[in-house]
Amino acid sequence: MKISNAAFAAMLLFAPALIGAQEGTKVEKIHKTEAEWKKILTPEEYRIMRTQGTEIACSGAYWQNHDDGVYRCAACGLEIFDSKDKFESHTGWPSFMRSIEGHVTEKTDNSFGMARTEINCARCDGHLGHVFEDGPRPTGLRYCLNSVALKFVPRAEANKDKKP
Repeated sequence: MKISNAAFAAMLLFAPALIGAQEGTKVEKIHKTEAEWKKILTPEEYRIMRTQGTEIACSGAYWQNHDDGVYRCAACGLEIFDSKDKFESHTGWPSFMRSIEGHVTEKTDNSFGMARTEINCARCDGHLGHVFEDGPRPTGLRYCLNSVALKFVPRAEANKDKKP
């Protein structure tokens, strides 16, 4: 069967959404006003997650955490990173080689006179950090996170939260 260029382009455009829906990774969005976020988040969480701030290097709770578990979004609780994908980047921020599929979104960030790729929680759009192309194999990516945007949950506890 021959597929037209337009049909092929449409398949490429919509394939990620279809795959995510099939794999159960489609994430329902949460929408809150800034006033609502200010009530829910600590002042530091709000500064980082809602105004694209950055914590000071080597100051966060998780940059040296090596425990087994999952990292959730501090604002909405969505699982976004697994400790199996964490690595020592020597940057002072927690770094991962991949995110949980479909749980992180990307957008271009041209602040501070440079082009970077900002990463956000797919559910609440909370700013998490940035992704760079200088990470280890096999992905070659380094998701550089703000600890304050994360909540670590030990694996045994995270598994309890999941329904059979």
